[in-house]
Amino acid sequence: MADQMQWANALSTRPSLEAAVADVVQQAVSSLTAPADLGLVFISSAFTSEYSRLLPLLAERLSVPVLIGCSGGGVIGTTEWGQTQELEAEPALSLTLAHLPEVNIKAFHVVPEEIPDLDSSPDNWIDLIGVPPSPAPQFILLSGAFSSGINDLLQGIDFAYPGSVTVGGQASGGGMGGRIALFHNDQVYREGTLGIALSGNIVLETIVAQGCRPIGKTYQVTKGDRNIILELDEQVPLVVLRDLISHLGEEDRILAQHSLFVGLAMDEFKQDLLQGDFLIRSILGVDPSAGAIAIADYVRPGQRLQFHLRDAQASAEDLEFLLESYQKQQAPKPSAVGALMFSCVGRGEGLYGKPNFDSQLFRRYLKNIPLAGFFCGGEIGPVGGTTLLHNYTSVFGICRAVGK
Repeated sequence: MADQMQWANALSTRPSLEAAVADVVQQAVSSLTAPADLGLVFISSAFTSEYSRLLPLLAERLSVPVLIGCSGGGVIGTTEWGQTQELEAEPALSLTLAHLPEVNIKAFHVVPEEIPDLDSSPDNWIDLIGVPPSPAPQFILLSGAFSSGINDLLQGIDFAYPGSVTVGGQASGGGMGGRIALFHNDQVYREGTLGIALSGNIVLETIVAQGCRPIGKTYQVTKGDRNIILELDEQVPLVVLRDLISHLGEEDRILAQHSLFVGLAMDEFKQDLLQGDFLIRSILGVDPSAGAIAIADYVRPGQRLQFHLRDAQASAEDLEFLLESYQKQQAPKPSAVGALMFSCVGRGEGLYGKPNFDSQLFRRYLKNIPLAGFFCGGEIGPVGGTTLLHNYTSVFGICRAVGK
């Protein structure tokens, strides 16, 4: 029988870091029947003061050629009874081990000063990452909390590695300004972006659940300056928005006070825009005197947008729709062996009012595959063929062999 890809995850909630490390290593190693080529570790911010002890403790018990990981506002993993758990604001440690035959694994750490100009040739990006563009690598990126340059890095990887897939998240601490850590083998970094490129007999398939529903009609930006919308359909944006909100039902009017977003159309040529055709961005503020609206992205004249609302029901329906679509596309490819989940700290129990919602919904559609991840300060995943940094999103990277 050919050497097969294997993937195991272990989760521990032991409050002692020594005990948690012993727990996850024992569980994950015993689940594999071949040596691990890659390790992924996610540690909850409840262990902030002990980040520096994590790698030495792992090294005592575990030998793996490439190990990367980071801190998270919460940790996601699979228990020994096969249940997925999203553990927020409590001690938790998640360890994934993968046996990846016919896969080349290359780790890299990039700081903002090293990022080439966006008009550089692909060769500059390939030199930076240290991996050839063919076969197209699959990237997992873990970034510092406020890592400047992450958007440029994502753009550069898309440009230099056509056909590649990139998922990941920004490490998060326990609240605003909480310390973060990025882990690679025996190194701890506080900033920059840590990544791995996986090349060969491996593919990462993605689900990016932005969790919003559109309201009202689609508008066109007729005047804008950087991230400020100055005109929509040649009207004052704030007047347009107030008119839209006045026509909503009472529940949606209340929701619009704190859960209103802008969706930017990703395909300028698509005629009929549907849910999922938009990149969701936060509204940063309004200028009552000019009637302008500032958003968390650049706008350009001619761009189409639609206002969106986010609530638990919209998030649940969006993820379920994407999981159903993914499931229908599956046959006859090799089965998925494992998955990673990068979820916003603004989702989880705070959004749904109950724990483990996104991960359990995922497991309903993709049964019996280990799931691991963390709660992020920002999530990395492709929408419409472009890799972007998201907020309030759950990004899943589903791993399988390419197959012959």
